[in-house]
Amino acid sequence: MSAAPAAELLEAARRGDNEACRRVLEENSGLIWSVVRRYYGRGVEGEDLYQLGCLGFLKAVRGFDPAFGTQFSTYAVPKIAGEIRRFLRDDGPVKVSRSVKERSGEVRTARAELAGRLGREPTLSELSERTGLSPEDIAAAETAWGGVLSLQAEAGENGGTLEDVLGNDGMEEQIVERLTLRRAIDQLPQRERQVIFLRYYKNLTQERTARIVGVSQVQVSRIERRAVEQLRRLLL
Repeated sequence: MSAAPAAELLEAARRGDNEACRRVLEENSGLIWSVVRRYYGRGVEGEDLYQLGCLGFLKAVRGFDPAFGTQFSTYAVPKIAGEIRRFLRDDGPVKVSRSVKERSGEVRTARAELAGRLGREPTLSELSERTGLSPEDIAAAETAWGGVLSLQAEAGENGGTLEDVLGNDGMEEQIVERLTLRRAIDQLPQRERQVIFLRYYKNLTQERTARIVGVSQVQVSRIERRAVEQLRRLLL
């Protein structure tokens, strides 16, 4: 891309044009990743770090002025790094204790064994009997160690995503939502948390989720709807 169109695109993004923001992000993903890689091994997933880097990059776009007399990349790199460092310093990753890790591994092993023997997903009561853990402990272990939920992950039979049901705004708002979603999920009651995990992370249908949780499909639908409403409130 020539210098003039790049400058025009950057100016459009600075004014808040979402399509221009997307294009600038795409064209500068290599720059963002080059900063992100410096912070590997800090207990935060690479994709989470990249989202933080994107947020810092967009803040650089908003604040950049050609009159600074410096290249945009020179201005953007410390903004990207600063956003990541701020998160690591002030918020940090969600901590998962050794006991939860061990419990999660035990549950995963038991689930695989039971699924192979039964020819279907085991229910919570079957997992509880196999592991000696309470259903609440199983749900907590699987949710805590399940990885980052994605706003774009399709759920079950209808292909809906959390982004669809929660709504979305501008680029920066979408990124902030992704970064805060893990904390919002952690604040849900255990039953709601597990249903959201199975539906939107494991991509299971409501019917399969109901069998695992040990309730009816109608109840799963109600729990899911209640959880989504709670998430909307938490993400406001």
